[in-house]
Amino acid sequence: MSTMFLFDGPEDAEATILLAHGAGAPMDSAAMNAVAKALADVRLRVARFEFGYMAARRTDAGRKPPPRAETLIPEYRAAVAALGAKGPLIIGGKSMGGRVASMVADELHAAGAIKGLLCLGYPFHPPGKPEQLRTKHLVGLQTPALICQGTRDEFGTRDEVPNYALSERIELFWLEDGDHDLKPRKTISGFSAADHLKAVGDRAAAWVERVVR
Repeated sequence: MSTMFLFDGPEDAEATILLAHGAGAPMDSAAMNAVAKALADVRLRVARFEFGYMAARRTDAGRKPPPRAETLIPEYRAAVAALGAKGPLIIGGKSMGGRVASMVADELHAAGAIKGLLCLGYPFHPPGKPEQLRTKHLVGLQTPALICQGTRDEFGTRDEVPNYALSERIELFWLEDGDHDLKPRKTISGFSAADHLKAVGDRAAAWVERVVR
């Protein structure tokens, strides 16, 4: 995997948030840049990293397809170790990145290495396949978690997700008319992408303040 990190936000922040990218786009995609800025704007330190298959796309190695999420667990553990955060650490990511983080969260939380889990557009199921749930490990999750989800996210809508058995440690923050990138249709919802990003930043900041105490 790549040991390179992208940093945003103040070095003296109350907490650091380690974010992994989604399955198809890198750590410096437009969506990842936007959410990193939104978190940095509320004085959170953000560190982004890439899994090996995505980092390889930047080299002559060529385009590799995303591997199964569970096979990336060792890489997420390695990123936490390589980051070596001095203060409170939150782990998470966009879509698949958040899913992988959720798979390692409890072991790291129990070890005192992290304070919480932040998922941006959690992939509760593949698009068009609501029966293939990716929630089994979330039922007994012990790590405080915040999932920011668009109400029309094709990986899990507001009509679907409340019916799932999820841990009481998970807070869901719904963004009206947001898609998988949390983007709304302004003409329909009245909200802009900037509105939703600010809302995510504000909610995340308040949540982090609670979980790091």
